[in-house]
Amino acid sequence: MTKRVDRRWLSDAVRRIEADYNRSADTHLIRVDLPRYPGIVLYLKDESSHLTGSLKHRLARSLFLYALCNEWIGPDTTVIESSSGSTAVSEAYFARMVGLRFIAVVPATTAAPKLDAIRFHGGEIHMVDDPRTVYAVSHRLAAETGGHYLDQFTYAERATDWRGNNNIAESIFAQMAEEEHPCPSWIVCGAGTGGTSATIGRFIRYCRHDTRLCVADPVHSVFHRHFADRSVTALPEGCASRIEGIGRPRVEPSFLPSVIDRMIAVEDSDSIGAMRALSDRLGRRVGGSTGTNLWAYAQLIEEMAAAGQTGSIVTLLCDGGERYGCTYYHDAWLDERNVAWTDAAARMTQFLAD
Repeated sequence: MTKRVDRRWLSDAVRRIEADYNRSADTHLIRVDLPRYPGIVLYLKDESSHLTGSLKHRLARSLFLYALCNEWIGPDTTVIESSSGSTAVSEAYFARMVGLRFIAVVPATTAAPKLDAIRFHGGEIHMVDDPRTVYAVSHRLAAETGGHYLDQFTYAERATDWRGNNNIAESIFAQMAEEEHPCPSWIVCGAGTGGTSATIGRFIRYCRHDTRLCVADPVHSVFHRHFADRSVTALPEGCASRIEGIGRPRVEPSFLPSVIDRMIAVEDSDSIGAMRALSDRLGRRVGGSTGTNLWAYAQLIEEMAAAGQTGSIVTLLCDGGERYGCTYYHDAWLDERNVAWTDAAARMTQFLAD
């Protein structure tokens, strides 16, 4: 018989996580006016203001509560996760909060500041050379330690209450309520697990909003290919995006194409250029996936303007750029990898011009 988790410990662990949430304010919604496109307004949902610095703070909280309430985690459980960095940073934070050992299985290419952040929150690092092995290695470590693999790629879409309960979609629509276009024409996000797009897409339908959901995806990702052709479920070996946190080589269980209205594939160089231009406009650095979102957003705006439409579009500012100082903000690093981003930055600077 499986040993039951002590209910007093479990109750206290849930209380600690809920108390942490209760002490936290909502993330900001930043309005960016676009004089070149009168009647169309950009809003950035700034997820970098979470305590662990990214959108993944929401997911990590949900995954821990889901695992705790299913009694998959107990007071002596080692918690394992496969991640490109940001989810693991947030999970390390929650693991330390409830007194558990945490091991992050990450690709060797993960930005060093992300690794530092995982360690700062008490997490351990297990690197793999081939990103495709993170799943198998995570399962193996869970078996060897008698631990639990959180598996964000499977449970992201089900651990979050998509009908409300302060999820990101509910937050967006609540914050938009007093704007001149309170119901966005589009919400734009990326897909790493698919959990965020599943939550937003379901919430839009549940609340009967006219908003449409666009997922911005790196060119070297399988998601947009699967969206166009459901028979495509994996990329050829060696095909991978440089944009951390979004895009995957295989279709993850949490990715639900049925709740997505449109996908736009974005070149890595365009993501980096858009990221750089937006950072200049805001006066602070943002991450690469935010650049991917912005590039897709710009395409939607140009289409709306050409059709004579007005309205609002909300996209996600997924994380801050301080984690990418040695990569996306390092010109020599980009040059070595033949990422020609300057033309895209110039185009996006013009798009964002006052």
